[in-house]
Amino acid sequence: MKIALAQLNIHVGNFEQNKAKIIAAIGQAEAQGAEIVLFSELSVCGYPSRDFLEFDHYIQLCESSVLEIAAHTKNIAAVVGAPARNPVKEGKDLYNAAYFLYDGKIQQVIHKTLLPTYDVFDEYRYFEPNKEFKTVQFKEQKIAVTVCEDIWNVGNDNPLYTVCPLDELRSEQPDFILNLSASPFSYKQHEERTKVIQANCQRYGIPMVYVNQVGAQTELVFDGGSIVADAQGNVVKRLSFFEEALEIIDTKDLVKANDVVPSEIERIHDALVLGIKDYFAKLGFSKAVLGLSGGVDSALVLYLAVQALGKGNVLSVLLPSHFSSSHSVEDSLALVKNLGSPHEVIEIEDCFQQYLTTLKPQFKDLPFGIAEENIQARVRGTLLMAMSNKFGYILLNTTNKSEAAVGYGTLYGDMCGGLAVLGDVYKTQIYDLCKFINRNTEIIPEHILTKAPSAELRPNQKDSDSLPDYDILDKVLFQYIEQRKGPVELVAMGFDEALVKRVLRMVNMNEWKRFQAAPILRVSPKAFGMGRRMPIEGRYLG
Repeated sequence: MKIALAQLNIHVGNFEQNKAKIIAAIGQAEAQGAEIVLFSELSVCGYPSRDFLEFDHYIQLCESSVLEIAAHTKNIAAVVGAPARNPVKEGKDLYNAAYFLYDGKIQQVIHKTLLPTYDVFDEYRYFEPNKEFKTVQFKEQKIAVTVCEDIWNVGNDNPLYTVCPLDELRSEQPDFILNLSASPFSYKQHEERTKVIQANCQRYGIPMVYVNQVGAQTELVFDGGSIVADAQGNVVKRLSFFEEALEIIDTKDLVKANDVVPSEIERIHDALVLGIKDYFAKLGFSKAVLGLSGGVDSALVLYLAVQALGKGNVLSVLLPSHFSSSHSVEDSLALVKNLGSPHEVIEIEDCFQQYLTTLKPQFKDLPFGIAEENIQARVRGTLLMAMSNKFGYILLNTTNKSEAAVGYGTLYGDMCGGLAVLGDVYKTQIYDLCKFINRNTEIIPEHILTKAPSAELRPNQKDSDSLPDYDILDKVLFQYIEQRKGPVELVAMGFDEALVKRVLRMVNMNEWKRFQAAPILRVSPKAFGMGRRMPIEGRYLG
């Protein structure tokens, strides 16, 4: 059977645009001889719709959209994702459903069984789990239609769930599996997806066609990479990452492909670019502003923003004080010249001194300290937000994950912004990304990559004055945040006990700052934000 994989960038709640894309893909697939076209999970309304699902009118728009789409399936079947109402009074009001459309109408509605409620997922808040299992009969073929997580409990090997939907369908002897998915990107996720798909194909001895959503929805970036695998689990086709695609396969002619996947660092790069691009486009903005300090973080954000928005749409603002080194300004000017993007220079010394004069009766002769450092950061944040307001820019925040973890940043200062581009990227990963960017020619000046990191808020300041070296710090943070290793386990792994207590104390004490931070583009398996829920006043040091 010829099946089209329609990997689309869906916009949550944008029904007219989503319908137009789906209907166009149906027409394109039909013109190329496909018999079925498969879309991603909740493709009609967008994933995740979150509390939009609690509005009755939103569900009505989903229902009317499905019917409009069905009218375009006279000669081709389409499988789209949308909520379905629960007709009984018990349980949740909705199912997460796949609609099998053909001959201009809804032929069958398949409900999702396994509802993830971990990390960034909260589906049981809205949906009732499926309890009835039946294949779809189409053109003398039996099809196991599944929705995303329903393939993630192969033979009941996942302790999160007690039922395996495909085991329930096994007795009907389906000919192949269709899976509508909305699986967010993390730098390890595609390997996990591939393993799960292969395990299903091998267990049930049938091929699978898996379509994943592409595009960003605020923090979440969906990378596409849709897959077709044969009955032995061999990858037959993998669609491109981070861009829309429509391709057709024939289940009678599946040949193992040379499956080449971009490197981890390239995929992180592409995820960040797409995250910026879609955040702006889906909010209706086109221009960004950022503070360019001469450091590696802001340099990387500028480069990524230029790739996402175009060099003329990203304004860099240099905000030097008398603590700023001359090379920081020179490095910044070299970078904007390499990228061909506009810039402004605003000296902050007069503003800073005015604050000190105003506060002189209160500060008296107390020594220079963190308050004065933070005033500089807040002067910069105020000026950047003023530029943002005046000219309709979104301010891009440049804080990295290492800094965000330990609170090495000034709230309402350098933590200002509408989007935190690097908040899920450790400092050591930032250098790797810059090396990837410079792999063919020097774009980010080498001196930015070789000088010691510094906030430049006092004379001769270095990050290492306040923090462990990033090579060590990032290893502790990774084990604590991503791997969920507690203090006892960290010490047992060989980390110094005093270092562990120091780092974990900084992480736990600064949850209040992260609670107020800008949305962070998620690229790791455990990002700050909705996927990591910690008590603000918690104390956990072992």
